[in-house]
Amino acid sequence: MIMERFMLTPRDVLRSVNESECGFMMREASSWMGFVLTLCFLISMLPNSSRAEQPRVKNVLFLISDDLKASVLGCYGDAVCQTPNIDRLAERSVVFDRAYCQGTLCFPSRQSFMFSKYQGVGPVNLGEHFKANGYYSARVGKIYHMAVPGDIIAGTDGRDHPESWTESFNSPGREAHTPGDFSCLNLNIFTTELAGRQSTQNPHRMFVAVEYDGEGVDQPDSKSATKAIELLNEHSKDPFFLAVGFVRPHYPMVAPRRYFEPYPWDEMTVPEFSADDLDDIPRLGRTGTVSTTNPIGEYPDNQKRMWSSYYATVTFMDEQVGRVLDELDRLGLRDSTAIVFLSDHGYHLGEHGLWQKSNLHEEVVRVPLMVSVPGINPGRSESLVELVDLFPTLSELAGLAIPNSVQGKSLVPVLENPQLEVRDSSLSYTGNGFGLRTNDWAYMKYKDGTEELYDMRVDPDQLTNLADSPGHQEQRDQLEALLHSRLKQGEIATN
Repeated sequence: MIMERFMLTPRDVLRSVNESECGFMMREASSWMGFVLTLCFLISMLPNSSRAEQPRVKNVLFLISDDLKASVLGCYGDAVCQTPNIDRLAERSVVFDRAYCQGTLCFPSRQSFMFSKYQGVGPVNLGEHFKANGYYSARVGKIYHMAVPGDIIAGTDGRDHPESWTESFNSPGREAHTPGDFSCLNLNIFTTELAGRQSTQNPHRMFVAVEYDGEGVDQPDSKSATKAIELLNEHSKDPFFLAVGFVRPHYPMVAPRRYFEPYPWDEMTVPEFSADDLDDIPRLGRTGTVSTTNPIGEYPDNQKRMWSSYYATVTFMDEQVGRVLDELDRLGLRDSTAIVFLSDHGYHLGEHGLWQKSNLHEEVVRVPLMVSVPGINPGRSESLVELVDLFPTLSELAGLAIPNSVQGKSLVPVLENPQLEVRDSSLSYTGNGFGLRTNDWAYMKYKDGTEELYDMRVDPDQLTNLADSPGHQEQRDQLEALLHSRLKQGEIATN
């Protein structure tokens, strides 16, 4: 029997049965009670995953960090960065070790997973879907794209989709203009003066950090946590979809001084790099910021300060996540709430001499993703998953119909059995080309025809590009064919 997932009604069930069988059953159901019993029997024969009337969860808490690379979290193996609250959540979650974003900048990535579309928008988004099904749906902070720091300073909505929300709340802050020790690390500027700081639309804003004396309550992420706690209390008895967007560690890297103290800059270890590391990376495979052309390459100590500042803001963000999780527990909502934690994409901090995002290498496309569901055992999965999979996953967990427009796949089978796989590849893109990740290989194809190919089993740091290696042409051809197939299926523009 072929049935569209979660779209069945009792009438649909009867229609799906062979006419003669249905007629027989109806004749046997000589009374209303007989009909009801027959109908219950038919419904009981459906797979559990198809029963929208049996949700696993009442609520969803959707937590997202900005520009957070998976590799800096303790639960993903970093021994330096202190992330006790996210690590605590990981212990109660299924942690995905190979989760990949689709867009590699904030705007395309967030639009993609909120609509479960590889590119563009669909007729319904994630928040809107829950809202239409009777949920209180709220946004706190950055969920869709906001310009950071511009929209944060202004307290404006950015590219929000207001139809998503019952209510929405911004969390403004002073960002680079926060009084304190300002640094613009690629220009080697250190000052406490407020005038002349690199900020909104300035070309060097991505290398800015501010360390200041204070408790952090003035910072956007602290405000977002406070508002989220308030909303949890106000709506603890309502079914809710609460999306909380933290802006750190996105630049400018601003945090109170005590968050910098665990990370003395002179004790930071930075990725090894020499200029020839870029020789086998095509021009379109490099970010716009590279150590060989940006002044950051001239200041090795400031590269260490970049790591110190990034770690400091990750830890500050982690503390705000912890505040929200603690309140969820205090209110007794953990047993009825699915919790998702993710980032929109990763980040380069000098690997290959690259900085920031918007390229197809592992540090950018791989993201942290953990999902905690009442009644599902915690664990880890190496299954390939994509952020577009979150929309159908949360819909199934809540017992909602999965709209036909979504392009992701439900991860509920993987949550129940982390050894299962629902994909043989993940797909990511930039304005310059496309990337494909399989269990063992990473392949990139750029619009000028250049390519990258890495054997991730022996070269997880992607140091040796095998695209032109004579011994790997068959593998390259197979991956190119798979990429073309994925692009066609995903309705992604290739020109």
